[in-house]
Amino acid sequence: METLKEKNKGAKKTTAMKVSGAEAIIHCLLAEGVDILYGYPGGAIMPVYDELYKFQDKLTHILTRHEQGATHAAQGFARVTGRVGVAMATSGPGATNLVTGLADAQIDSTPMVCITGQVTRHLLGSDAFQETDIIGISTPVTKWNYQITKAEEIPEILAKAFYIARSGRPGPVLVDITKNAQFDELDFSYEHCTGIRSYNPVPKPNTEAIDAAAKLINEAKKPMIVFGQGVILGQAEDELKELIEKSGIPAAWTILGLSALDSDHPLNVGMVGMHGNYAPNMLTNECDVLIAIGMRFDDRVTGNLDTYAKQAKVIHFEIDPAEINKNVTADVAVLGNSKETLGMILPKIKENKHEAWHNEFKKRYKIEFDAVIKDELHPTKEGMTMAEVINEINTASGHKAVIVSDVGQHQMIACRYSKFKQSKSNITSGGLGTMGFALPAAIGAKMGAMDREVVAIIGDGGYQMTIQELGTIFQNKTPVKIVVLNNEHLGMVRQWQELFFESRYASTVMSNPNFVKIAEGYDITAKKITDRKDLKATIAEMLASRDAYFLEVRVEKEDNVFPMIPSGASVSDIRLK
Repeated sequence: METLKEKNKGAKKTTAMKVSGAEAIIHCLLAEGVDILYGYPGGAIMPVYDELYKFQDKLTHILTRHEQGATHAAQGFARVTGRVGVAMATSGPGATNLVTGLADAQIDSTPMVCITGQVTRHLLGSDAFQETDIIGISTPVTKWNYQITKAEEIPEILAKAFYIARSGRPGPVLVDITKNAQFDELDFSYEHCTGIRSYNPVPKPNTEAIDAAAKLINEAKKPMIVFGQGVILGQAEDELKELIEKSGIPAAWTILGLSALDSDHPLNVGMVGMHGNYAPNMLTNECDVLIAIGMRFDDRVTGNLDTYAKQAKVIHFEIDPAEINKNVTADVAVLGNSKETLGMILPKIKENKHEAWHNEFKKRYKIEFDAVIKDELHPTKEGMTMAEVINEINTASGHKAVIVSDVGQHQMIACRYSKFKQSKSNITSGGLGTMGFALPAAIGAKMGAMDREVVAIIGDGGYQMTIQELGTIFQNKTPVKIVVLNNEHLGMVRQWQELFFESRYASTVMSNPNFVKIAEGYDITAKKITDRKDLKATIAEMLASRDAYFLEVRVEKEDNVFPMIPSGASVSDIRLK
């Protein structure tokens, strides 16, 4: 990829000065507006850390306890702010520890730049101490990567890195920098990248496709919208709301689309997917026009593709051409940024109500409420449910908190029962399903939104995968609220074993440590509750605290998450029990 000089003529440029490569890296970060980054030092990146020491008044480095934690924190920061998250590590194991976070950011379209140190140029390929081919390793899980071996490459490559990470469909970029390039000097000047040959991040909308989509929508009798994170990434929340209200079309969401539309909006009909709501899943196979906006038809949403919405005309609003017809064939593909394309179609949409169609959603919601929701939110049994804990947190926070969930049963419950009034409020690992995501991601989210309450919802299994990041909270006094829903099992795996493996519970029972004592060891206020009568007051106390707070809630050991579409089944084969 080569920067097009004619496209960059209007880009802001800094005055040339003689600096080391390591110092140039810092100036590049500052020029891109970076004021916080996450990382872990080591030999091959040490020159950059030496320069960071000199720039502490301008650039805050957060020392995480593991490089994976640095990537997830950068992700949390990016997801809540919309800015590029930055993580840094040394070569070898430091670099390879970034891979899970890179893969997570790649599939969930999170803008992130990772900088790794590398052995000196003349040692490349010699199996030197802490040398790994991080370019080869990270190629499948990055939007772009590049190895810098000369100091003079640094400004242009880092400018490209930030441009690629944030433009179009966002994603992670990795830049590997040899140690000699960090020590050598260059005449530094910085020019922001505004275009790259052969890279077209935002396709130009086709007006004929817009017209065709509008015609299908206006003629539909049973239309349905499914929106995803593309609405949030495109900052198209207002346009989505206007489209829904003008057309009267019921709208469902993927887990990463959650919070793009107010949860209590009368046209919001809930979540689609494996543990989604009964009505939108069932009626996917009854609608006559399916309008997908900023979502990629993931297998957890579609179930069996052979039976998915075969009766419907499909309209796909999407920024990434690679997603068109990848899983579900579109009758009309509308390429472009969702804010622009929705803005273009709005004047062409006729006002409508679709009241009879809405009643079909209401009928099925009643079925789900009676079979599942009522007992989850208002249980009569002794043990607490995950849903009632989530509901109490939501109520106590006024539905304004950022909820950062890990992966497992609690994640599905958090997405099902959280109610949001503000976009960028639901942060979770969607496509990769990374256990251990929530704790470090909540740290980054809180640092990106200090004015908002950030609550991490984690299972006892995922919590122990990155529990060391309590040290990051301790060192930085980050006022994150941590709620561990402890059922002493790897709950989602246990559920599958019960339903599909004849209750052979292989390696899913957890023998857990004293979580409260561990949190207290990091000087974090900590409590454990086992009785429903203590739930409301303890959550109120947690949210009232201005400091970090850890709360362990003992929940039912063998509760299952329903509704559920078995893997590979049709969305119409949804089980309520």
